[in-house]
Amino acid sequence: MRLDKWLKVSRIIKRRTVANEACDNDRVCVNGRPVRASYDVKAGDLVELRLGERMVKVEVLVVADNVGKDAAAAMYKEVL
Repeated sequence: MRLDKWLKVSRIIKRRTVANEACDNDRVCVNGRPVRASYDVKAGDLVELRLGERMVKVEVLVVADNVGKDAAAAMYKEVL
């Protein structure tokens, strides 16, 4: 699954266009390197996001196309 779509489905970023812009502006890194929105996300990847002043690090647990609101948080685990 594409990174921008995964960020939207997991509800880390609310809109896919915003996720796409974040990737284009080098605000998203996977496994320590900046990636494009078309990056293929896999379980086990470490995703780092810079959202304003906040830095978010998550580990990808599940990659799924359709996930309900309740199960979206189970797609990733926050890493400190």
